[in-house]
Amino acid sequence: MNITVVGTGYVGLVTGACFAEFGNHVTCVDKDESKIDMLLKGQMPIYEPGLEQVVERNVAAGRLSFTTELDRSIREALVVFIAVGTPQGDDGRADLSFVREVARSVAANLNSFKVVVTKSTVPAGTGTMVREIIDENKAEEHPFSVASNPEFLREGSAIEDFMRPNRVVLGTEDEHATAILQDLYRPLYLIETPIVVTNVVTAEVIKYASNAFLATKISFINEMADLCEQVDADIHAVAKGMGLDKRIGSKFLHPGPGYGGSCFPKDTRAILELARDKGVDLQIVSAVIQVNEQRPNRMVEKILAAAGGEVSGKVVALLGLTFKPNTDDLRESPAIEILDRLNGLGARVRVFDPVGMEGAAQVERSEVVYCSDEYDACNGADMLVIATEWNQFRGLELKTILERLREPVIVDLRNVFEPEKMRKLGFRYTGVGR
Repeated sequence: MNITVVGTGYVGLVTGACFAEFGNHVTCVDKDESKIDMLLKGQMPIYEPGLEQVVERNVAAGRLSFTTELDRSIREALVVFIAVGTPQGDDGRADLSFVREVARSVAANLNSFKVVVTKSTVPAGTGTMVREIIDENKAEEHPFSVASNPEFLREGSAIEDFMRPNRVVLGTEDEHATAILQDLYRPLYLIETPIVVTNVVTAEVIKYASNAFLATKISFINEMADLCEQVDADIHAVAKGMGLDKRIGSKFLHPGPGYGGSCFPKDTRAILELARDKGVDLQIVSAVIQVNEQRPNRMVEKILAAAGGEVSGKVVALLGLTFKPNTDDLRESPAIEILDRLNGLGARVRVFDPVGMEGAAQVERSEVVYCSDEYDACNGADMLVIATEWNQFRGLELKTILERLREPVIVDLRNVFEPEKMRKLGFRYTGVGR
């Protein structure tokens, strides 16, 4: 099957590479020439474990190609996936300008039947908008279908999530489109992946509702962590006791500095604004956003308390910049917000992140030193703050850290270590909810 994926960002590149791995002929299109040049040279524009190998294998097999020629790619495809960005607009709503642009290009190049699929995260009603744009602007009279196939990819685990998903959601309006999309996902039938077939608008809501619910779990456990600190309870035991209830589940019950990245912050705000437009007051989602926006402040308060009330003039070692491990994504990262607040309070911050340094250094920050490794960051520091739970930080040589710190103070915002063990080693240790 010939597929065109428009957009080579996180979703588009993973989607294109994995569909090629399923045996399809996939063309990934982007108007960013520098990004396409990188891909043609075998270089990845994003960090995602395993992606480079999948791309390399399928390019070599002739199933995967990259181009800036959108018109030709649309004309040659049976299925066109729209995987462009839907950034947050100034009003909090999703900016659909890139989606509209692709829809107009499809209309101009509609030379045969095509299934046009929104893969990007879009608000309810976007499928109807895409259909109307194509109908009003199509150059030739050919039938087409508009469908929704939302992605559920976790950064850092995207290849596994595509190849072994919890479910696939197909929002379609006709049997022909349903059959084509089911055929695309046929390899997943062998592992009995649930395929949820519904109409387009319901599929769009499933995506937003899923992200909003996961964000809710994060904000909820963070509030419980604050309560645990006041009553001398242990949030790890609380989360375990909750998570063993199959109605609740253990995922996303990890306290810390809050959620970030390209999805949860944007999508919770977007569904809130969509609901307001429809006269629906999503009070829970509103509270989730409020709790998360306050979270970096709460973490800075912890750091200040551990530092004796102020950090001005002190050296702080900060490990982690990305919003989560196994990604280079700095978008709305709580670690970056904490870095900037410490910097603004007069701290001299020594930073290390395994893959996020280059992106962070693009923003000019005074009194910030980007270090060669985690131990270099600790040299002469008055305290250590762990902001992102990269695996290599879990295996720190703690005696070496103790020797390099000027003061034996650790603020562990990801609860990487056990409090009692750290105190026995001589650290003044602060965790979250413990």
